[in-house]
Amino acid sequence: MKIVREGRSRKFVKKVEQVTFSGHYAQSRNQPVIYVTERCVLQLTPGGLELIEVAPGIDIARDILAHMDFKPIINKPVPMDRRIFVDEPMELLSDLLNLKLSERVSYDAERNILFLNLEGWSVRKKSDITDLQNVLVEVCTKAGKRVNSVVNHDGFRLADDLYDEYARLIEYLTTHYYATTTRYTTSTFMRKKMQEALKKRGLKPHIYERPEEAHAIIEQQAAE
Repeated sequence: MKIVREGRSRKFVKKVEQVTFSGHYAQSRNQPVIYVTERCVLQLTPGGLELIEVAPGIDIARDILAHMDFKPIINKPVPMDRRIFVDEPMELLSDLLNLKLSERVSYDAERNILFLNLEGWSVRKKSDITDLQNVLVEVCTKAGKRVNSVVNHDGFRLADDLYDEYARLIEYLTTHYYATTTRYTTSTFMRKKMQEALKKRGLKPHIYERPEEAHAIIEQQAAE
């Protein structure tokens, strides 16, 4: 992405002429609120507006913050899908059918640790969770024993009405296939929502903020 000429109007300001959509009202009704621009993606969280994705080639300070009347929350934004910006097929059908989901799972037999990378993956419908379950069950079955798992939820997108269904998947895997599991995400909003869903099912709700913490814990537990 290259900015050839800056636009004349600012998109994120302190005051607007009229309110045609209330993000806070939508959030109070458990509706996700996401703002998509050509440079970045922001999401309304309980703590405020958070920068969650940045287009390739964009400098956050120069191309985003300098054109906003306020500073959003910045934890660890992930790159926007590069396919949006190139003139070639995007292969969206493969994504919609989760044909590449197996590439997000790897198993270290020597340490008995399963790594699940859900960074940038979106769960839009219940069948997405079923597809993920099938892939994980297949890997765990081949391992022939309970595995220790670490899950990367950075940049993970989960529809608001599917948090309980996703927690059900974690409960199922914990009951039948996992010896231990840790998960992490820098998103405060994601941690809060997942913790609530896990608590409802009596599961350990702790979700680490940093990958180093999650990996250290799983390495320790796998060695015991």
